[in-house]
Amino acid sequence: MSAHSGSATAFRIPSSDPTAAECTTLSCEIGAVATEPGAITAAIIAALAVFLTFAYVRDATEAGRRERRRVLDERDAFEEFADRVDALDPAPTGGTAPAFDGSMAAVRTVGGGGDDVRLRRVLAAYRDTVMSLPHYREEYDETIPESLAAELGPDTATALASNGTLSAGAQTALVRRGRRAAEARSSLADAIGAELDALTRFENDLTGVDRRRRRLLEHLDGVTGNGTDAALDVWERLDELERECDAIAADRQRSLDDPPMAPDPTIGVDDGRAFYEYLYGPTDGPRYPVLAEVSELAERIRTDRDRVASRLANGR
Repeated sequence: MSAHSGSATAFRIPSSDPTAAECTTLSCEIGAVATEPGAITAAIIAALAVFLTFAYVRDATEAGRRERRRVLDERDAFEEFADRVDALDPAPTGGTAPAFDGSMAAVRTVGGGGDDVRLRRVLAAYRDTVMSLPHYREEYDETIPESLAAELGPDTATALASNGTLSAGAQTALVRRGRRAAEARSSLADAIGAELDALTRFENDLTGVDRRRRRLLEHLDGVTGNGTDAALDVWERLDELERECDAIAADRQRSLDDPPMAPDPTIGVDDGRAFYEYLYGPTDGPRYPVLAEVSELAERIRTDRDRVASRLANGR
């Protein structure tokens, strides 16, 4: 599978009031905050000086690790299936049809296994490897012939039912397709691994920003006497931290537009975000956990900055 690039749209963290007129000067912003009801004191600022947990990213990481483990289990199962089929003795040359062909109606009959011991061993190998995975039957809810058709091609089960035995051509095709299915899982596991690395990197970036936010507030809370200069410095540094959040969000947006894996074009899915839908759609959290965390952290920084501005306006 090849990577797919979508439109490069920068993510801009929205302000608390997107319809408000823009305020571009320090005195303007501080004055605006000072007119708000309930100006906050330094004690409340200190109460907010705690680390954020970034639960969305951590939950997404845990979900990604579980999914990668399951994908690797499927890879191993298909490899074992291919090895077991490869080790079978095929039917005598000329005894059966040499290739995969036949009616789709015959797919429903393959589960019986016919009278040929080789065919029964093929089905037993698939049942004991792929179908025996703890999550497989629950997640896919397919019979053996349905799974064979879905994973190895619709003509696979058809040919086995039509031929009634394991021809040399059918055996070769089964081995080749089983290993191809394993390779596809390996590629998917690599893509999930790349996303897990990205989640770790973004969590580290966000944690670094939040650590500095907390230290700034702790520093301000420890200032005695007239702390106007310290408050002004903290206000400006909080503004810088918000801009860092914007940069992190833009970085994540670029990675979302260039996912580590795109759907196979033959399945008719034209969605540049399909990889993230696959990975995070089934979870209870947001589909874009990093952006959700950036937005939450930026909102916390804006709240802290407004409270520092209130302190400045009150001359504390």
